[in-house]
Parts: sequence; structure tokens; C-alpha cells
Amino acid sequence: MANSDSGSEPDHRAEAGGESAEPAAESGAAGADQRFKLHKPNGEPVRTGRNLPVAIASGVALGALVLLSLYPFPQAFALITAAATVIGLRELNRAVGGQGARLALPPLAVGGVAMQFCAHFGGPEWLVGATALTAIAALGWRLRGGAEGYVRDAAANLFTLCYLPFLLGTWQLLAADPDDGRARLIAFIVVTISSDIGGYFAGILLGRHKMAPVISPNKTWEGFAGSVLACMIAGALTVSLMLGGPVWVGLVLGVAVVCAAILGDLIESLIKRDLGMKDMGRFMPGHGGLLDRVDSLLIAGPVAWVVLALLL
Repeated sequence: MANSDSGSEPDHRAEAGGESAEPAAESGAAGADQRFKLHKPNGEPVRTGRNLPVAIASGVALGALVLLSLYPFPQAFALITAAATVIGLRELNRAVGGQGARLALPPLAVGGVAMQFCAHFGGPEWLVGATALTAIAALGWRLRGGAEGYVRDAAANLFTLCYLPFLLGTWQLLAADPDDGRARLIAFIVVTISSDIGGYFAGILLGRHKMAPVISPNKTWEGFAGSVLACMIAGALTVSLMLGGPVWVGLVLGVAVVCAAILGDLIESLIKRDLGMKDMGRFMPGHGGLLDRVDSLLIAGPVAWVVLALLL
């Protein structure tokens, strides 16, 4: 993956045999790459498009950060999603700015952060109220720019408001449940990540039939089946062992979350295709931007909250 420097400057050479150190370095790098390369059953190497070890390490670090913010003070988790709101706004501002749209960053940032604390401490009603006020503030802020492009910018602002801080706020609704909020949030994260893991390995090892080639060429129906199976198993285990609920609720949670997670992934892919971007940013090594990492979790959050609120 990494290309060696092929310039004409002299290199240090090995004394014996006059071999260049550069081919040896390339050979070592190739060997290191080979250790982490997956292969399909027919022996064909899997092209993941990302540095898998770095991606896994980044995901583990993110999970550890979430856990540390939940224990012993779950209120600290609001700080995590507040920071994610600011980082995500920066990524979206850069993305839509390339198409000429302008975000009302001050009201979106202030309102988006406030929405996280409103959701945690006030519940759904406060989250809805804060969202409405932020929408009004963003639309009013844009008035200063005049009529040209107002509808375009207003649409970009309302999309950003709903897609990022509002959906992040549903994570706070999970975490703030008075009985078992922390367990609900962890169950939601585990089930959603299981969709990625199950779909990833089933897709690269067994994938043959494209699921949505126009939107995401790498997704296959075999990968989807792997995601469904992994999510149902994760849902049954987390709901029964962590939440004390019946297994069937976990199975329902798994099916609902996997559909939402895959939809979230496809939505993010289509957004990037429309904007002509490969990644939304470079916040997380091996994953791209923050929004590239949480695309499935954003859409799955409200779905998990509704399922658990209704069935548990």
C-alpha cells in the first residue's frame, strides 16, 4: 500500500552483494502487509480499501472512550456526543461548502451541543424543543445572506441539524434511562457494531451478489445475511444477559438495528457520492472522518431507542 521513495538520491547499500536497502525495506513492508491480508476461500486476496489493523485499533479506542465516559458518571457521555457534534459539523461544513452551500455554524454548534444535554437531562420533549429552536435560529441566521441561495442553504442547515445533533441526541435518550441506561447504550453499540463485523467477514469471504452496486459496490446480499445473523445473536445475548429481557426482544432489536445500520451506511455512501468525496474527513486513522465511522450508529440510534422503549 505505502509506496517507497523511488528518487535518484543515493541510498545506503548493504556491504555484501551491493543490494540496496530500499528493496529490503519494500520486502519487509510487503511481508508486514501480507500478515494482515485476508483471503477468500479461492485464495484471492481481499481488497479492504483500508488499513485493517489501524481501523480496528481506532474502533477499540473509540469504544473505550465511550465506556470511560459512562462509568462511573453516565452524564459525562453528553460531553462525548457534544464533541462529536462539533467535529461532525466541521466535516459537514467542509462537505457541503464544496457545493456552494453555507451552514449557519454558530447556531448549529451552540444548539447542537445544547441538544445533547437537553436529551440527557430532559428527555424526548426537551430534545424536540431544542431541535425546533435551533432550526429557527439557523434559518434566521441565514437571513443576513440575502435571497440568493437561501432555499439551498436552508435545506443544508435543516439536513445537518436532523442528521447530526438530533440523531446523536437519541443516544442520550438511551443512556439516560433511569433503570438501565448504560446497559441499553452498550447493547445498542454492540448490536450495531455486530452488523459491521458480520457483514464485513461474510461479504469478503462469501459475497457474490451485489446488493446496491450503484450506491455501494462492495455490499452484497451474502454480507447482508451475515449482518442479520450477527445482529440477532448479539441482540439476543445483550438483551437477555445485560437488560434481563426476553430473547425475542433481542431478536427484534437485532433485525431492526441491522436494517437501520445498513440504511445508514448506504445513506452516507450516497451523500459522499453526491458530494464527490471519498471520506468525510480524517479524524480517525483507518476510518476516515468521524461521520464515516458513526454512519450506521446515527441511523440505528433512534431505532434502538424506540424498540427498547416499547418492548422493555
